[in-house]
Amino acid sequence: MSKKHTTVEENRIAEEILSVLPAGSVARICSDDHDSIRFTVSSVFLKLNTVTLDRESLLRLHSDTDRAVKIEYLQRDLLLSAVRRAEFRYPRISRLFGKASRASRLRAATLAIGLAR
Repeated sequence: MSKKHTTVEENRIAEEILSVLPAGSVARICSDDHDSIRFTVSSVFLKLNTVTLDRESLLRLHSDTDRAVKIEYLQRDLLLSAVRRAEFRYPRISRLFGKASRASRLRAATLAIGLAR
């Protein structure tokens, strides 16, 4: 798959996920990170400010046989999160730490506790 083709597919899936938000409230922003796509959300009725989608995860979702079900789940999760949280990420941070070794997760948790104090 060419780079241009993958970018088009990533954008199409991202737009499909974000289609549940009110029209005109979502704008794409340029991010320094080439691994993710970021959007800003500006709506008086929503607490949500940013949506960050991982490019690699979007490509995996594109080739998944259960794509429609998973996109529907993400849309539902986005709508629920829009009134509760300021940021929506796919995949969630906790999911990313789940792939690490137990020692790495403990180290990350220790750092998070240390930063909170």
